[in-house]
Amino acid sequence: MSSVLYDTPGPRAQRRNVLFSILFFLLLALVLWWVWLKMDDKNQLEWALWDPFFTGEAWNTYLLPGLGNTMKAAALAMVIALPLGALLGILRLSDHRWVRVPAGAVVEFFRAIPVLLLMLFANELYVQASDISSEDRPLYAVVTGLVLYNASVLAEVVRAGILSLPKGQTEAAQAIGLRKGQTMTSILLPQAVTAMLPAIVSQLVVIVKDTALGGVLIGFPELLNARSTLAANYANVVPSFIVVAIIFIVVNFVLTSFASWLEDRLRRSKRSTGTVLGGEDVEDNPAAIAGTPGTGAGGGTV
Repeated sequence: MSSVLYDTPGPRAQRRNVLFSILFFLLLALVLWWVWLKMDDKNQLEWALWDPFFTGEAWNTYLLPGLGNTMKAAALAMVIALPLGALLGILRLSDHRWVRVPAGAVVEFFRAIPVLLLMLFANELYVQASDISSEDRPLYAVVTGLVLYNASVLAEVVRAGILSLPKGQTEAAQAIGLRKGQTMTSILLPQAVTAMLPAIVSQLVVIVKDTALGGVLIGFPELLNARSTLAANYANVVPSFIVVAIIFIVVNFVLTSFASWLEDRLRRSKRSTGTVLGGEDVEDNPAAIAGTPGTGAGGGTV
């Protein structure tokens, strides 16, 4: 099927695409074979190194608790960063300069600072100015850093999503007497959600992965931090990295798959459910058009 951005490939293009696909898979197979040989040379394929991952001890003691902490920090950061980012994005669209400028300054400030630096600063702040226990402090620091950085990024996503809507939406709302706040909450935001969803999901995936930064430098017991303890006990550094990478891939794949399903569902729900009748339908069933509001018995418009 042809579209504005893509034309259906012809016979030569189809043969070329098949050839490129075959070459790509051959190259990928060679790379995987090379990796296999290198791991075999370094004795990384010995069953003793992989056996812990097929027993309950490694999972119950290290991996599952680490994964639970990762998901806990990511979930808290998502729940706080999403509404905060939406609020900052809306404030940046305010007509009042005294609202728009401070919101923009906050967004640009925290978006420019690396999330790791925000985590380190939050951890030190909690040490100096709070009575949070040393066990809970890494979680607070990780969530704080993730919220500050990702809320600023999501604010730009929300702002861009709202600005991408046609101006006719706002003009139509003004024509029926809606205030700007009502227009934003009732018309613009619901429509922008579908357009923003892919970017929002990609940022949520970043949140899940960035929890590992807290485990590296401030001792947050997330999945990657638990992996280091596991590798120290079982002396299987490379296998443990591979297993943890697979876990992250599965978690992020589930998240993106759910988001794709949700996006498709939202798009389908916004499509018109009205049935368009063709001429042959009217001839076969005149009662269908006769019972339609606004039409006469003969099918003409009243």
